[in-house]
Amino acid sequence: MTTSTSLAPAETPGPPSAGELPYPQQLHRTMGRFASFAAGFSFISVLTTVFQLFAFGYGAAGPAFVWTWPAVLAGQLAVAACFAELAARYPISGAIYQWATRLANPVYGWFTGWLMVLGQVVVVAAAALALQVVLPALWSGFQLVGGDPSPTTASGAANAVLLGTALIALTTLVNAVDNRVLSLVNGVGVTAELAGIVLIVVLLFTHTEQPAGAVLHTGHPGGGFWALLVGSFTAAYVMIGFDSAGELSEETVAPRRTAPRTILTALAAAGVSGGLLLLGGVLAAPSLTDGRLAAEGLSYVLTSSLGDGLGRVLLADVAVAVCVGTLAMQTAGTRMVFSMARDGALPGAGRLARVSPGSGMPRWAALAVGAPAVGFLLLNLASPAAFLALSATCVALVYAAYALVVGAVLARRLRGLPLGAGEAAGEAGGAGLDEAGRPLFSLGRWGLPVNALALLYGVAMTINLAWPRASVYDPEGGHWYLQWFAVLVLAGAVAVGAAYRLRRR
Repeated sequence: MTTSTSLAPAETPGPPSAGELPYPQQLHRTMGRFASFAAGFSFISVLTTVFQLFAFGYGAAGPAFVWTWPAVLAGQLAVAACFAELAARYPISGAIYQWATRLANPVYGWFTGWLMVLGQVVVVAAAALALQVVLPALWSGFQLVGGDPSPTTASGAANAVLLGTALIALTTLVNAVDNRVLSLVNGVGVTAELAGIVLIVVLLFTHTEQPAGAVLHTGHPGGGFWALLVGSFTAAYVMIGFDSAGELSEETVAPRRTAPRTILTALAAAGVSGGLLLLGGVLAAPSLTDGRLAAEGLSYVLTSSLGDGLGRVLLADVAVAVCVGTLAMQTAGTRMVFSMARDGALPGAGRLARVSPGSGMPRWAALAVGAPAVGFLLLNLASPAAFLALSATCVALVYAAYALVVGAVLARRLRGLPLGAGEAAGEAGGAGLDEAGRPLFSLGRWGLPVNALALLYGVAMTINLAWPRASVYDPEGGHWYLQWFAVLVLAGAVAVGAAYRLRRR
């Protein structure tokens, strides 16, 4: 086991030159373009997240919630475009933290990375809970506790914790084994997920039961706009994690050329496929008014409209997507923890920054993500509604970290500073070249408006996600901490981070 002794970001303010990193190469550089794409796409995990929150989005805003999807996709594409520029200039593990550090300063970067680490830990827990939406519907034997598999019941919530804990134990093991095993599992999983999405979309659109005009109604007279704000949670939760291609830059061949493209293609592919799933699910539903679509989501549509046998086969594919998606989310969090620990920016940094020479995997960092994720799972035992609070909180944390990075980029643009060393401000690509000798990815003259839009969207969506709506986060009442969970976690994260930084000083 070895520990990096490389320079911290405060001592290396500029980006590395082409083919050079400010750290010794410890992680094994074996990932090609498809593996890089798979990292981003499997983190987004369209099947996992759409199946997990389809029922919530429909229950909040009715059939019209499908229109929140293109709005969120447009905002996230603006964010992804800014990230693509940074991935080309800073191909370093722990992307969000590293980018913010080099664009602003080490303290700003640390808080950005801290929020992102917390968000990634919680998102692993939230994703693992999705097994409860799929496995009991696939086979009743997966309901190990009680008889009601609904995630909003006491027995369903307890069973979700058991299934989620088993899954996180498995993903932690895979994240500790070998980089090649990780890439293989991701690749097979993404291939299966893409095939499943195509098949499900085709079947849904060939089994439509509702008129196209059905998606023009919210089912909430007089509260359409506010209902859509809540309904947008589904799209907001799905379309995060595209930056994972940047997180794995130190393990990617030709990362300056590969990562920017896979960040954008992963989000675009997820955006198109997820939007079709939502639309197809609404139009293929046997009924829009019997309450089952708002309670059971797409699982109800598949088993009711496509037949029990075929529906179960497709649910099995969704279960694979849940497992691979959880794995990818933990992988991204592991790289973030490793990157911050390598700079001595986390407690226990010496151990967390260790990389196994044989496997090229930061095993202690993987455990540091998996263990607290299981701890967050236990909140589901306090109240069956906790899974929604977890989902909203993890997304709010990630959106806040995204906004901090995008804000740092915008500040440099407004000051007329280049995003990377050796680049002339305002020039597309400047003097920077990728591994093929071509100009680095750049938005050029569109940089400022796209950047401004990305920041405005990110701040607005963070507020929307964290807003303490009792009807959303604590529908049963009596759990004030669930209603304020996202706000409390955000405030607590900042407070704990500030205390840690002051103690270090």
